[in-house]
Amino acid sequence: MRVLVLFLLAAAVGPAQDSDSVIKVDVNIVNVLCSVRNKNGGLVGNLEKNDFTLLEDGKQQEIKYFTRETDLPLTLGLLVDVSGSQERLIDTEKRAAQQFFSKVLRKRDEAFLISFGAEAELLQDSTGSLTLLQDGLNQLHLSVPVGGIHPGPVPTMSSQAGTILYDAVYLASNDTLKTEVGRKALILITDGVDTGSKVSRDKSIEAAQKADAIIYSIFYQDAAAYGPFGGGGGGEAELRRMSDQTGGRVFHIDRKNTLDDAFKDIQDDLRTQYALGYNSTNPRKDGTYRKLDIKTSNKDQKVQARKGYYAIEREN
Repeated sequence: MRVLVLFLLAAAVGPAQDSDSVIKVDVNIVNVLCSVRNKNGGLVGNLEKNDFTLLEDGKQQEIKYFTRETDLPLTLGLLVDVSGSQERLIDTEKRAAQQFFSKVLRKRDEAFLISFGAEAELLQDSTGSLTLLQDGLNQLHLSVPVGGIHPGPVPTMSSQAGTILYDAVYLASNDTLKTEVGRKALILITDGVDTGSKVSRDKSIEAAQKADAIIYSIFYQDAAAYGPFGGGGGGEAELRRMSDQTGGRVFHIDRKNTLDDAFKDIQDDLRTQYALGYNSTNPRKDGTYRKLDIKTSNKDQKVQARKGYYAIEREN
């Protein structure tokens, strides 16, 4: 939050003229990251502040700070489904993720890696080291119930064995991303099926929203894992809900759309963002959920941003 505000202030007021000057930062600024696409789905990267209209709970807000985003620190959490239904996909996930990290992470950026199945396991804490991230990817292994719960380094919140997608998202948001600054995103590689979480889907979404994190969902399934007639576990709709509410997207992996393609699109998204900052006309920090609606002056353009935020007091 503080880094983002400082960046926006710098963009708005320019360099300080006096090295002894003190800039007072209003940490109650609401920050929203968004990307914009044209009617053909292409990213639009040349808009200005006056091109945007932002509403909070139906009331128009004055956008005070604005910048086209490329260089703010980025913290990525990659959450990989290693349950039984994903067994034959893990090697492909390792390779594609390694290439993604090598292309997207820049100086000051960090990433962490969590696997989840019957339990959640932190394979690599936040780091900018590609070597450590590769070591973490090499530790990806099948996680299925074997006679009950076996707690991993990241404690699950489940009282029964199963695939704990929502628990993993909650833990990554609440325990890691909530205290980070700058841009934050979770990338889920999964078939979207959750069979063991204690936390609900909506609670996991709430945790991501409170952490100011975008969720990108990569719907990747092995149809054969669901029996001789193929099909799937029906988890894509759940992933869509999680991504839509936090300003992310869902990528469906099939013969025409590869995992590499999805990672490339996410990389483009993260490097073509706008940062909007405003002081809410409702100053109360009462923990309530505030709905956001952002549009551009061009009706053919679609803004991709989180649907709202929780009005909680930020630490100074």
